Amino acid sequence: MDITTITSFRAARTRGDLALTPGERYIAGGTWLMSEPQPDTTGFVDLTTMGWADLEIDEHGLRIGATCTIARLLAWAEGRASDLPSPPPDWHAIGMIPDAANALLASFKIWNTATVGGNLCQTFSAGSLLSFTVALDGVAVIWTPDGGERRMPVASLPSGNGTNVLARGEVLRAIEIPAPALRSRALLRKIALAELGRSGAVVTGRHDEDDSTTFVVTAATLTPTVLRFEGIPDAATLAASVLAADGYYTDPLGEADWRRAVSAELAERIRRSLEEDAA
Repeated sequence: MDITTITSFRAARTRGDLALTPGERYIAGGTWLMSEPQPDTTGFVDLTTMGWADLEIDEHGLRIGATCTIARLLAWAEGRASDLPSPPPDWHAIGMIPDAANALLASFKIWNTATVGGNLCQTFSAGSLLSFTVALDGVAVIWTPDGGERRMPVASLPSGNGTNVLARGEVLRAIEIPAPALRSRALLRKIALAELGRSGAVVTGRHDEDDSTTFVVTAATLTPTVLRFEGIPDAATLAASVLAADGYYTDPLGEADWRRAVSAELAERIRRSLEEDAA
């Protein structure tokens, strides 16, 4: 749609270009930003012209540039991006990326424009790239307006459904995912009230090389719920932890009690699969 309040557009190419003037906002893919009026916004600063690498691999793990599109991430995970570095063969957890992409309430056409960083910074509870990166202990690399940098777990980035802890002028530069998490066995399961509706609950589970497990509930809770266990928990322990979590909420996409119950069911399905694979 046309955003009629916009009077300026700048392409950022250096960190100095990222300094915002009153009324300006950052834009990357813009698939949400351009979908409805932005009455307080008079200018856009384009991040896609910063020239950030989509994906980088080293001995520490994977670094996803915030302007990497969902389509590029998906193509890489499926072995269809010959210009990107190939993932190590033991990075089993990237098999969760197609599930995360398909959990979005968006068409493949949106995937070609929407960015990983945009999905995280929008911080909707149902953002499935949020689910994916939190599931693998992703770390948000944030550029600060003073020229510095800070890091924080992606799980701590959301402050609510559609809000986050980024201060004005801060930019999500990249998401770093550690190699041990990428080597884990990881699964994502979701449910929605409508077949093609926004997710009412997304649950991920991963089993690490040290036998520890991590389960994450998103979409059903206002902010990510991260549950960690020393091994694969038994059914009763996992169910009790999921059901006791805070933050389940009610909106037109589902009642809080329904979200709580289906999250426990999805977690149990993942637990059984992880247990079978480990046997």
